[in-house]
Amino acid sequence: MTSKRILILGGTSEAMALARALSVRPDIDAILSLAGRTGHPVLPPIAHRIGGFGGVEGLVAYLKDNAVVALIDATHPFAAQMTRNAAQACEALSVPRLVLTRPAWQPCEGDHWTSVADTEAAVDALGEAPRTVFLTVGRLSLPAFRRAPQHHYLMRSIDAPDLADRPPRMDLILARGPFDQVAERDLMTAHRVDVIVTKNSGGSATDAKLAAARDLGLPVIMIDRPTMPQSRLVFTLDDAMAFIESHG
Repeated sequence: MTSKRILILGGTSEAMALARALSVRPDIDAILSLAGRTGHPVLPPIAHRIGGFGGVEGLVAYLKDNAVVALIDATHPFAAQMTRNAAQACEALSVPRLVLTRPAWQPCEGDHWTSVADTEAAVDALGEAPRTVFLTVGRLSLPAFRRAPQHHYLMRSIDAPDLADRPPRMDLILARGPFDQVAERDLMTAHRVDVIVTKNSGGSATDAKLAAARDLGLPVIMIDRPTMPQSRLVFTLDDAMAFIESHG
């Protein structure tokens, strides 16, 4: 029996869950692609590759050369360029494409959110008066905050950012989620956090900080998700598996 080859664009817990589900399916030859932006990624129980493809043309060549019959985009909700490249490459080859993602967070009673379009707008929203800012925006977004050096930043990241990217007043916490609500509340209290800046990543691994902010009455500057190509979206592993079953 010939197995069908599926390419998963990963780097998320959703991608890893899909990889585990496909690891016991000999009829499906799944490959997980990781961007390589973290120094010590969690590796999947299936074949994998690390690194970029070389833009749309590189991805088109990869899909052709590897006879990929369907692509699952399970990248981070803010991995906009990769999603755009995947959309263009799959359209060029008529390869079926699905986006497996997580619903965006929604404010609820007791939240004090300010929604902004991007990281630069988040810096502006902090204002001029010095504040203690809890940053969970990823190390690649950190340089934008250098233009607001009056604030004291508490930065949490999986990998350490380059020294040149750090604002002058910053404490660094290296950690990988999931996080606990009580621990998050204790962390914010201990560091006397005034405001949280985060991206609307969705999911349960890092939403404890939002519940802790609600408990403490702290404001949250929420960076909205970028505009993505029109895509078929699913939010569950079962729906992703159904898509794979129906193609190839």
